[in-house]
Order: sequence, then C-alpha cells, then structure tokens
Amino acid sequence: MDASDVLVERLIAWGVDTIFGLPGDGINGVMEALRKKQDKINFIHVRHEESAAFMACAYAKFTGKIGVCLATSGPGGIHLLNGLYDAKLDGAPVLAITGMQFTDVTGSFGQQDVQLDKVFIDVAVYNERIMSPTHVESTMDLAIRTAITQRGVAHVTIPIDTQMMEVKSSQRSERNVAHHSNAVYAITGNKPIEGDLQAASAVLNAGKRVAILAGAGALHATEELLQIAELLGAPIVKPLLGKATVPDDSPYTTGGIGLLGTAPSQNVMENCDTLLMVGTSYPYMEYLPKPGDCKCVQIDANAQRISLRYPAEVGLVGDSKKTLRELLPLLQRNEYRRFLEQAQSGMKDWNKIIETEGTDSASPMKPQVVGYELSKRTREDAIIVSDSGTNTTVWARYMQAKKGQKHSCSGNLATMAGGMPYAIAAQVAYPDRQVIAVIGDGGFTMLMGEIITAVTYKLPIKFVIIKNNTLGQIKWEQMVFEGNPEYQCDLLPIDFVSLARSVGAEGVRIDDQKTAGAKFDEALAISGPVIIECVVDPLTAMLPPKITAKQALKFTEALAKGEPNRLRIALTAAHDTVRQIV
Repeated sequence: MDASDVLVERLIAWGVDTIFGLPGDGINGVMEALRKKQDKINFIHVRHEESAAFMACAYAKFTGKIGVCLATSGPGGIHLLNGLYDAKLDGAPVLAITGMQFTDVTGSFGQQDVQLDKVFIDVAVYNERIMSPTHVESTMDLAIRTAITQRGVAHVTIPIDTQMMEVKSSQRSERNVAHHSNAVYAITGNKPIEGDLQAASAVLNAGKRVAILAGAGALHATEELLQIAELLGAPIVKPLLGKATVPDDSPYTTGGIGLLGTAPSQNVMENCDTLLMVGTSYPYMEYLPKPGDCKCVQIDANAQRISLRYPAEVGLVGDSKKTLRELLPLLQRNEYRRFLEQAQSGMKDWNKIIETEGTDSASPMKPQVVGYELSKRTREDAIIVSDSGTNTTVWARYMQAKKGQKHSCSGNLATMAGGMPYAIAAQVAYPDRQVIAVIGDGGFTMLMGEIITAVTYKLPIKFVIIKNNTLGQIKWEQMVFEGNPEYQCDLLPIDFVSLARSVGAEGVRIDDQKTAGAKFDEALAISGPVIIECVVDPLTAMLPPKITAKQALKFTEALAKGEPNRLRIALTAAHDTVRQIV
C-alpha cells in the first residue's frame, strides 16, 4: 500500500463517495488509487478545475456532507481558488486535495513548482503538506474533521513522489503511533444555555412589530420558523441563501431582501421594533434596521457571527432548529397582528406587480417573463441554482421557492461562472430530481466547457441562459450606482442552441412571451441536458425594489453624460416599473 492508497482509504472511511476533479501528472498516484477504488468513489471528470471547486461547494451545500475536489500541481491547484473562496465565504465544508512538485526539487524554479500550501493559507481553515506516507492518515482525518466542524475549506497537498511511496512502519517516528486517529468526530449539543433562552424570549415577547430574518443556517428549520412567525405575528424575510427556508406561498414571508428583494421586505425592515436573526450573516447592513431602532435576538451556530451585522441584545449560539425548538415554549402569542397584516397586504400588491411584469408581451421579451413562466413549471422536488448577474434577479425575485425545493447560488462571493457547476453537482448528488440552472450569457461562457461534462455523464439538467448579449448587472451598476455611461459591457452574441447541439445536448430558443410557456414545456420534457436560450431585452433594468433619490440622480447623470443607448433606455424605463427613476 502506498501513500495515495492510504489517502483514498481515509476518504472512504469518512463516507466520501464523490470527487470532482481533473487528472494531471502531478496527481497520478492519487488517480491510480482512485482507479482501484472506483467501485466506492465516483470521480467526476470536469473540464476546468475551477468548476471542480464550485461543484464541491455546491455538493456540500445541497447534501450537508463534505464536498471534495482534486487538482494537479501548480496551475491545477491555483484554478481551484475561486470555487474554494465561494465555499469559505458561504460556510460550506470542502476538502481540496492537490499535487505538488517532487520533494527534492521543490523551490528550485522547476516546472509547476508552486508551493500550494502557501497559496492556500487565507482560504483554508486547515492547510497541510504531506511530508511522508506515514503522515497521510492522521493528516487526512484532521483535515476532514476540521472542514466539517468549522464549516470551511481544508486543503491537503501531497508531492508527486510521496504519493507513490510505499507505507513502511520503519518510516514512522516514535511519536507517530500507528492508527492513532480515526473517522469519528464529536458533535456538540448545539444548544444555547437556559439563561440566554430566557433572556431572548423576554426580548421577543416584549416586541410589538417583530420581524424574522432567516438565512442558510435555518434551511432545515422550516416548521419551527413558521410556528414562531405565527406566535409573534412576524413576517419572515429571506436573504438569497435562505430562499428555501420557507415556501414563497406562505402567508408569513415577504420574500427576499436588499437589491434583489421585495418592497414589502424592505418595509418590514424599516418598521420593525424587534428583529430575530436566524442562521444568517446577511452582509448588506444598509438594508437592516439602523442600530438602536429595534431590539435584536440572533441565533447562529458560530459564536463569532453574533452581532456581526447588527447589535444583538441576546445571542443564542446553537443549531437553528434545535434552538428554535427550545425557544418556542417560552414565547407568548403577540396579539398585535397589524404589522403582519400590513406585510401580507404589501405582498398581495407586490405579487400583482410580479405577475404584470412576468406577463408583459413587449418585444424584445422581458427577462422577467423567463422567471415567471419557468417558475410555474418547476417541480416540488426541484433544485434550482443561479449564477451571478441579471439572472440572479430573475431567479431571486420571479421564481417562487416551493415546499421541498432546494435553491442556492454563490452568496457572499457572488462570483460569476458558478451556476453551471452548481447544477452539475446537484444532479450528481440527486440524479432523480429536477435540476435547473438560471445563468447569464456572460457567466455561462466563462466555464461553458462544462456543458460537455453534463453530456458525458448524461445529466438531464436544464440550463436556462438569460441572453441579453451584455453584462447586464454591471451595466446598470455603472449607471445607477456610479452615474456613468455603460462601458465595455457588451458581449459577442453566441448561438447557444447550435452550441448545445454541437456537443450532444439539446437546445431550445425562447424569444417571445406569447410562446414562452409552451417552449418551456417542450424543453423541460426532454430527457437529457438542454440549453434553453432565452433572448431578452438588454435595456430592461433589474433594479432595487425601492429607488433612492441618490440612485435616481446617478441614473440621470449617466444619461446626461452620453450613455449611448440613453433614448431607448429612457423609453424602456417609462414602459417598465422602473419609470419612477426617470
């Protein structure tokens, strides 16, 4: 048995059954060990290592298990970084394994001579170089245990020659007792102390206009959230990663928050006197109540996150579901229901706006039509992912989260290119569920080689491309936030239907609201991978639910400075709901 065999055996011992990666000569030893254990570990061969890291992150998010990616020495390992930072910033447990140059030529300016353990210092909660075959077992155990318990990235790099060295007891130092570690880790009680629960309940019971902000850490606490919402008369507001915490048809939610959120959610945040934050580190503090305007109770599994975004009177450190269960018996029914009723009334008006925008028959087709029509056709077991950009608004605002669905995207990193790898990982993890990716043409082209991965593994993913031939989000940010004309945002148009067919996938084009529903029905009924090219108006702005005076001024400045499409943009804005800023 060599060092690579031990490495793979440790993965198996920890229950790892899937690895995403790309072969290379810097990991030949590990690849051979994986070949010998291919009946126990599924290796998904990607087209770019960045995708492998995204897939590992998404796999962890959707399954709750550790995601694993593998890359060769030098550039292969470097390529992982964007996806690994995605995992770091969203708290996904991921193990990255990389190769490294031969031990006796490291640091001598040789080919692919990159000391990857030094490169990964910032991204990893555990980061180690394998020094010998007898170093593998305990290092792998600690790496995996750390990634899981700290919900972060662990990185292990192993030199080429070490990978293929035979494991001999004579190599072991006197302080390295054989098999001194194993694949067992302890789970804490994940419950706050009784005194803190009493203090938290006192704050919440004293509240009149109570709001709940529920993030990714509360995805498994749906029933508890709804029970507390009913007791406290509290609307549930959802950051992007918390989209699936409660279904959007629930009378207790006002949907998303912030730039991609809803007007009722913003009203809730502006007018609440008590805030219960559950499993969220929502970063855009400007959309939260001003400090001092309301009392706050925060629940988070990580004590480091308490009072990170908003000053909490009481911090409850523990698992969201367990903590809410402990808190429920201590809460009294809030008899003031007007705050919730106002939020519900606001959502009725908001949903009418969504329907109006989603059924707009204007030509070119509005991007809102895509989300509205697609949402009606998603199954209750669907896993729906988004990329970053204009497409994120289509997913966040116009696609309803249904009970039983999973939703995710690159949250705090908000990186482009993650949508397609996320979808592939989701379909690998759940082969029998419907998987849909909502992607922009800019993000798709960054890693579009992965459509071949979907074809190779016969993954029936539906890739919905919002094709506006521009970097839409960036365009509107230049104009609305900076007051500048758009610059260098246009993209070369690509025939994505032809691209799909050229690599063995199917392609369907949608460019008219009147036929969009029927076309979606056709595309979703196809058994294999499909690119659904949705040609939409590039001049439709996907803007915040409430436009500030500053944003209105910046938009006007951009038009006045010589925005090349200023007349068409002004006319489009007059037609759309964004006419308020013109």
